[in-house]
Amino acid sequence: MNQHISEEWAGPVVITKGTVHDTSYSEGFISLTNGELTGYILYEICRNQCEILVLQSILENQGIGSALIKAVLNKAKQAYCETVWLITTNDNIHAIRYYQKFGFELAAVHINAIEESRKLKPTIPFFGNEKIPLKHEFEFQYKL
Repeated sequence: MNQHISEEWAGPVVITKGTVHDTSYSEGFISLTNGELTGYILYEICRNQCEILVLQSILENQGIGSALIKAVLNKAKQAYCETVWLITTNDNIHAIRYYQKFGFELAAVHINAIEESRKLKPTIPFFGNEKIPLKHEFEFQYKL
């Protein structure tokens, strides 16, 4: 899984709202099908908040992402969290649609946040999916 994170996320470091997270130390769940990695989710719980740092569904449209999110929601409820939240970028149209369909609400748009994140993680590309300029963070919340 560490290699997959390095390839898909440019290493274990994830930046959200100006905070550096080393996902090497994050809690998470994995999905395996016939012994093969088919998805994973990494999260952190702090006080009464749970942040999803990484969600990767290698096989899409199989319910893997939904099952992984549900596992985190259950863990957050057990930890008495009030909210589960996450950040995605403005280019990730697929994820933006997915999170809204799942029940997450758009809570904030952090304009030009990626510019600040690049100061902490210079490997963040300037263009993302479909060659959309990578500029903003979209914050989604799920109330428990």
